[in-house]
Amino acid sequence: MRTIPGLWRWRRNPLRRGTDLIEAWVALTAVGLFALAAPVVGWLCGSAVDASLRETVRFQHEHRHRTTAMVVGRSAERHTVPFDAESAAQHDTGSKVIATWRTVDGGSRTGLVSAPSRRPRAGDTFGIWADQRGRPVKPPMNADGARTHAVLVGLGAAVLAAGLVECGRRLIVWRLVRRRYEHLDRAWAKAGPDWGRTGAGS
Repeated sequence: MRTIPGLWRWRRNPLRRGTDLIEAWVALTAVGLFALAAPVVGWLCGSAVDASLRETVRFQHEHRHRTTAMVVGRSAERHTVPFDAESAAQHDTGSKVIATWRTVDGGSRTGLVSAPSRRPRAGDTFGIWADQRGRPVKPPMNADGARTHAVLVGLGAAVLAAGLVECGRRLIVWRLVRRRYEHLDRAWAKAGPDWGRTGAGS
């Protein structure tokens, strides 16, 4: 980061230009935004996501229940159980089976579900999650997973905010450098034709 060297332009110097002082103010402002604004943005975004995910966790735990499914028969279709981002590990390749399970109201339901075993047999049992209508669903998100997601979002927002500040600082400095070159070109165009001539006042 080249913000700190810009602060040295605060020093008194007869060769210091007006743009040097502006660049020093820009550097000081950027340091303040890095120290204050970026963490605040990260905290606000992380808090908002955390509140939203906690509500999601509460809702899912209220509307999903764990039940036991019993294998009735096997299906010819095989598939890979998708990775569950809310789980700590990835499931192994399983099979689709015809199973029966209890619903939250005490009824019974039969359908195709994913069995964790590669070779399930009739009568095998395994746990599944179902909604209030008895349809198989993914496991509810846990509080630790929600908190981890919120922290990552907060960190990402802080980094993004810091990156935007740095991009803004670099853009302003780039414009200042262009202005210096323009002033130098105008001064050279004015003094260049008479440079070194006797009696030209140079």
